[in-house]
Amino acid sequence: MTTSESELDVAYGGVPAGKESIYSQQPVLSARKLVITFGRVVGLDGVDVDLYPGEILAVIGDNGAGKSTLIKCLTGAYVPDSGTITLNGAPVSFKKPQDAREAGIETVYQQLAVIPALDIASNLYLAREDRRPGPLGSVLRMLDKKGMEQRAGKAVQGLGIQTIQNMTQAVETLSGGQRQAVAVARAAAFGSKVVVLDEPTAALGVKESAAVLDMIKQLRDKGLSIIFISHNMPHVWEVADRIHIQRLGGRAGVITPQTHDMGAGVAIMTGAKKVGEAA
Repeated sequence: MTTSESELDVAYGGVPAGKESIYSQQPVLSARKLVITFGRVVGLDGVDVDLYPGEILAVIGDNGAGKSTLIKCLTGAYVPDSGTITLNGAPVSFKKPQDAREAGIETVYQQLAVIPALDIASNLYLAREDRRPGPLGSVLRMLDKKGMEQRAGKAVQGLGIQTIQNMTQAVETLSGGQRQAVAVARAAAFGSKVVVLDEPTAALGVKESAAVLDMIKQLRDKGLSIIFISHNMPHVWEVADRIHIQRLGGRAGVITPQTHDMGAGVAIMTGAKKVGEAA
């Protein structure tokens, strides 16, 4: 596969060392020349982005840089004015978030969409509840609670999440990090292609943040493709394979933690330097 500078910025950030095989594959999710405006305000100005199999792609940028707008276009919350989005090489057009979820793209927002009074299994299957087999489910519409608990436990174990064990435990009894783990586990269990994490460590302490970052790396190592949005630069440099930098609605560049340190990344993000100057 021939890789263009538009896809990977090979003249600047390049490919993470030791992971060249990942970037010889077709991207899981790609966007080209995304444009969206809100009246006279330009949200995105011709942005390209690529997410590869088994990759953590961090998206950083100052307030108003367009990173949230980019993510909303990729996940169906916004419909771009122009540009293309492809999933596993096939063109897609998401009109609403449900379209993206059905295609295998799950998003965990900063404001966790978990119901504290419900147990872990119920939260994992929220809006995706399984009904009991036979007439009990089809006629009486009874939920298969035991089955969901068993499948939720297997899903959590399969994701390598050790911080939550009892699927019948109420979410309100969990710590902040454990609640985040439940939200991420739900996204990973149903997001067959891509999981988008919006500031997953923003409200967590040091210990809980470390646990969530470890979980994210475990999901990546299992082959899941992850978009990681964060203002926390140490967290970005700890987990990201590549870093997509948004600035003033456009893409300022794509770098890696190996080629650019945090100071250089922030300089690009703020416009103090350009990608080629900050390496």
